[in-house]
Amino acid sequence: MSVSQKIGAKGTKKILTLDGGGIRGMITVEILRRMETLLRKEYGGDENFVLGDYFDYISGTSTGAIIAACLSLGWSVERISRFYSESGEKMFDKASLLKRFKYQYEDTELRKTLQQEFGARTTLGSPKLRTLLMMVMRNVTTDSPWPVSNNPAAKYNQAARGDCNLNLPLWQLVRASTAAPVYFPPEKVRVGARDFIFVDGGITMYNNPAFQTFLMATLGPYRLNWETGADKMLIISLGTGTSPDANNDLSPGEMNLIYNATSLPSALMLAALNEQDTLCRIFGRCLNGEELDREIGDLIDRDGSIHWPLQEKLFTYSRYNAELSRSGLDRLGLQDIDPQHVQKLDSIAYVGELQRVGKAVAKQVTLKHFAGFL
Repeated sequence: MSVSQKIGAKGTKKILTLDGGGIRGMITVEILRRMETLLRKEYGGDENFVLGDYFDYISGTSTGAIIAACLSLGWSVERISRFYSESGEKMFDKASLLKRFKYQYEDTELRKTLQQEFGARTTLGSPKLRTLLMMVMRNVTTDSPWPVSNNPAAKYNQAARGDCNLNLPLWQLVRASTAAPVYFPPEKVRVGARDFIFVDGGITMYNNPAFQTFLMATLGPYRLNWETGADKMLIISLGTGTSPDANNDLSPGEMNLIYNATSLPSALMLAALNEQDTLCRIFGRCLNGEELDREIGDLIDRDGSIHWPLQEKLFTYSRYNAELSRSGLDRLGLQDIDPQHVQKLDSIAYVGELQRVGKAVAKQVTLKHFAGFL
């Protein structure tokens, strides 16, 4: 089905959202692999079936934007896995010593890889995309988050506009969404007659883009107006891991300028993903997800005892993520993995361990979480 056909099709709507998190996106890939395997079996075992055939709307931030674009283009999870395994080290290409005062990694290889894989001339409005696609970046020029989609009805996607977003190169939007401050240089994108500077969407409140995607699918000004209801809309949200104990041994004297600069992206990512996840569990019927915190628990209403601020749930929701602390890895049966190996956004040397984390989390995925949407 084309994007227009998926938008107008009757029946339930299925949304997939993917967090940012650097090379920890390998965790996401392994969860997606399990999901694709289960759904392929459910739909007759067709080896050509991909997640882009099942989901209507896929969104992502930073590394999640890369994966979301790949899925929307009809890639299999195996192809995405090979892409990360083969290109990950090249994408984290150390910058020269002088440039490391600005950023740690060059973007030359990343830009080249994205152009080769997506096509230098493939635009956001390309018919190659099988699903609605949304990616988040931060517009530094206007000091604002910039969630951009290929929704043909959206205000800034109208062909008559000189600054129509659908004409923007897909690879460049993905590159902009992955331009994590400190790690990579920013991306300059020409929109109409004006240049804007963009950085990673992970430093907005949409590093986890789940609730924002729900709003863009249902809120009037976004011009999709999909129906809400726990039996009408499914949202599946995938994380790249959290590190609640990463700074257990930190002393106040260690919080210098360099420490604050390098820790800022991770701090913002954690705050953002928790907020979006919490909103989804409140407004949606949550079927799966780890404990949010010790006070409110996981908000899975097993016995109807939780008081909610609204009477009816607006969608069905499942969240898959990993806590990359010692205790979190132990719960996953990964006692031999050192948390420090998998907590960093640029843990290129430990891709294999990240894959093992993803496979462990993927065991939570069951077709019961897709019931009513198959």
